[in-house]
Amino acid sequence: MASLVATSSNSSRDYIDRGREAGHRLLMDDYWNPNPTYNARIFRRRYRMQPALFDRIMKDVMAFDPYFVSTVDATNKVSLSPNKKLTSAIFMLANGCSADSLDQLCRLSETTTLLCMKKFCGAVISVYGSWYLRTPNLGDLHRLLEKASKRGFPGMIGSIDCMHWEWKNCPTSWAGQYTGYKRKPTIVLEAVASYDTHMWHAFFGTAGSNNDLNTLASSPVFDAVVNGSAPQVQFRVDGKLYNQCYYLADGIYPSWGTFVKTISHPDTPKKKLFASMQEAFRKDVERAFGILQARWAIVRGPARLHDIRTLGDIMLACIILHNMIVEDEYEENDEEPTQQDYREDYDYIGGIVELDLNHDGPTLSQYMMRHNRIRDSSVHTSLKSDLINHLWMHHGNGM
Repeated sequence: MASLVATSSNSSRDYIDRGREAGHRLLMDDYWNPNPTYNARIFRRRYRMQPALFDRIMKDVMAFDPYFVSTVDATNKVSLSPNKKLTSAIFMLANGCSADSLDQLCRLSETTTLLCMKKFCGAVISVYGSWYLRTPNLGDLHRLLEKASKRGFPGMIGSIDCMHWEWKNCPTSWAGQYTGYKRKPTIVLEAVASYDTHMWHAFFGTAGSNNDLNTLASSPVFDAVVNGSAPQVQFRVDGKLYNQCYYLADGIYPSWGTFVKTISHPDTPKKKLFASMQEAFRKDVERAFGILQARWAIVRGPARLHDIRTLGDIMLACIILHNMIVEDEYEENDEEPTQQDYREDYDYIGGIVELDLNHDGPTLSQYMMRHNRIRDSSVHTSLKSDLINHLWMHHGNGM
């Protein structure tokens, strides 16, 4: 009996005095107090954002969730500071490291660090999700369509593709469902990105055994169009009027009026020019994936958590933070950002456009009409042919 009692006592969790007050003072001296040890450039490299944006996020998160507010208990002991909680969460997302590895830096236990990260992701989604995961509004469409027209693709509002996130700790009973061509369990992210790498659509959670076409079948990417809540758009290509925007896509996507794909084997100078420009601009979404993974390394390496809902929160929070940083730092006259730009900063592991405020009514006949219009292959063929002529007319000199 004595040995049993001793074993039970030895297996209890030890209390570790991590000196969190001293750790808090050191953290404040490093980044926030007057004359900090590390300047704003180093802050941005480590936190992936400017200090002003971090302060804005911290203020909003504290207002949303009291967990991040520093309090004093009955023994007059101050709880963990919001700076430390957000630092642990952001460092875990940015570096893809384990919670235990942040113990020395943040003076937090593994359990507390994981809780901070989960609560931070939930708060970011709740506070910012409705705005930073929105579909393009009228102002956004004006800007996107103006840029697309200058690039030679009137009516284009982004490019679409899928990315796989490896799920290391996928439950064994689900492994077959989530294992596809990558030979390991993965979870699929479908996204739409524009020229500035802002992601306007994110659909995460499809099992990795599905390809891009299967993912599209369950995606809500066209829900706003089908329901009639999306702004109506009209534009001209090669003299012909079109009333539906489109995405640039790769060859696996269907030949719908809402997709413009490349030409696999172009045999004329016109088609070669179209194929080269379509493939170049379609890489906007590839660059966005690369920057997302370079900025938030947790979505680059294998996911170690078991709960797929938590993984979904992590992915969406990283996308929201990515969009916030793009909005905060991108300027219209900047060169288009590249994945290499972020690898250097971080420790890398025309047509005339008319917009209408009126929306279609939610009748069944209009619903089916919009549903069929999205999938109209004749529009796809006609639009591609007109774009080939349009690009040749405006960008084909010297070819």
